[in-house]
Amino acid sequence: MNELLDKMLVNSGIEPELANEIRTVGRLKKVTAGELVVNPEQRAGEMPFVLKGLLKVMRDGDQQNEVFLYYLEGGETCAMSITCCLEGRTTSFRVVAEEDSIIWMVPVTHLDTWLAKYSSFRKFVFGSYQTRFDELLMAIDSVVFQNMGDRLLKYLLDTQQATGSFQIHKTHQEIAKELNTSRVVVSRLLKALEVEEKIELHRNCIEIL
Repeated sequence: MNELLDKMLVNSGIEPELANEIRTVGRLKKVTAGELVVNPEQRAGEMPFVLKGLLKVMRDGDQQNEVFLYYLEGGETCAMSITCCLEGRTTSFRVVAEEDSIIWMVPVTHLDTWLAKYSSFRKFVFGSYQTRFDELLMAIDSVVFQNMGDRLLKYLLDTQQATGSFQIHKTHQEIAKELNTSRVVVSRLLKALEVEEKIELHRNCIEIL
């Protein structure tokens, strides 16, 4: 596990002194696919660094619906978690393990000091903000300007890129929930994509061609 953490710190450009502090104060957390990592309305006490695996960030609506926002891959952290940590606010989103993952959890009490003391940490945090902001803009554009067929195809391609697999093991109901639509609509659009030879539907997965 130390190798995963060391690789993440080096790739993130974290300076050696700060890297030692992160190793000292953090703790390892293993989560299985489907496990909740961050609860909505939970006061953030730790900031997660993804060492291995894949997490997805979801926004819960007022009517027990949800919308998929973006994925977190190895070497990334959740910018919204950083904001909640620094301001001591409860979260308005949910982070779920998309696959078995390994995370390094860092207490929020160190963030203010690190931001003031280490330029590499400021660069890492601001870079995370920019990446997530760009992805949120894309999510908004998708909802506002794209029809559901285009949104579905983009979702499938984003999932393929994040997982590295052309086979997506999700039910039609799970996809519908993340896109805030109905299973019937998703099933109909998936069939249309199959006719267009963009995907192939199997019994337990969707294959991107």
